[in-house]
Amino acid sequence: MKITALIMAGGRGERFWPRSRKNLPKQFLCLTDNGKTMLQLTVERINSLVNIQDVYIATNENYKKLVREQLPELPEENIISEPLGKNTAPCIGLGAIYMAKKYEDAIMMVLPSDHLIKHNKMFVKTLKDAIEIAEKESNLVTLGIAPTYPETGYGYIKFDTEQPLNNGYAVDCFVEKPNYELAKEYVNTGEYLWNSGMFVWKISSILMNIEKFMPEMMQGLEKIKNAIGTEDEINVLNKEFSEFKSESVDYGIMEKANHIYTIPGVFGWDDVGSWKAVERIKQTNEFGNTVTGNVITIDTKNCIIEGQKKLIATVGIENLVIVDAEDATLICHKNNTGDIKKILENLKICNRTEYI
Repeated sequence: MKITALIMAGGRGERFWPRSRKNLPKQFLCLTDNGKTMLQLTVERINSLVNIQDVYIATNENYKKLVREQLPELPEENIISEPLGKNTAPCIGLGAIYMAKKYEDAIMMVLPSDHLIKHNKMFVKTLKDAIEIAEKESNLVTLGIAPTYPETGYGYIKFDTEQPLNNGYAVDCFVEKPNYELAKEYVNTGEYLWNSGMFVWKISSILMNIEKFMPEMMQGLEKIKNAIGTEDEINVLNKEFSEFKSESVDYGIMEKANHIYTIPGVFGWDDVGSWKAVERIKQTNEFGNTVTGNVITIDTKNCIIEGQKKLIATVGIENLVIVDAEDATLICHKNNTGDIKKILENLKICNRTEYI
């Protein structure tokens, strides 16, 4: 069966301000030392499984030009423009409809564009296992991540450790982000995985489940499908998509459907959720600092410093994040990187949108 991929690239990446902006969000930035953007790395790591002609990018209309610049070999018609952000269920449904218009049926991998994978060969092996499970009947497969510590910022997947199917396990349930004590229990049982938001299924399988559990959205998707390639395509897309309920695919489909499987992933996954992730993906020096750009440090420890042309000089500081952009500089304690969104909220209130 043909293998396709839908890469979700419409996010704003607000916790990577001031580098990530409304017109250049995180997935289009280079955050590693190899000179490639997050989006480019996402496409590159699956190129042994999927032909570029069968890769689709779901993104905001404003980012189509960025996608074309960063993925010049991608067919332009494979860039799916979401009229507005509506969470993952409408995004995935829209991608499935565009694929269904082209293919009789196919395997559909769904991958976020802002994750990093350290061990690509192991990642591809996991995807191959997921594809074999997804080809059987109407199975839906989600890639879980074997937890290495009690993380409270992720949802978890409880799975049945008995009777594995091709290295996959039946999912018992999905659970919301836990508190620290509950997260410790999850990790200690060995029966829970982090929910990575990566999926593998047949196009027909996900559309069947959308029709069953989100019938109103399916009606709109059918109207969009019928309009693809016609003069009315954009108008129908804008009208129908705007009426979709904003809902995650986990809540809308995965928590309700049958034949759900998960595969524990051990391929060095990182969701790169905030600037604090930089010290996990770049090398630190002997003082625990991760430094990029024109930087001098004196008596500086455990800091993340992202400079550019302007010299950044630090003296006697610890556990800070310093990020310099052309028109703004962020100085933040490492423990508060999750609060960077509050800066953007404040900028909106103050009508200083030129910095967003």
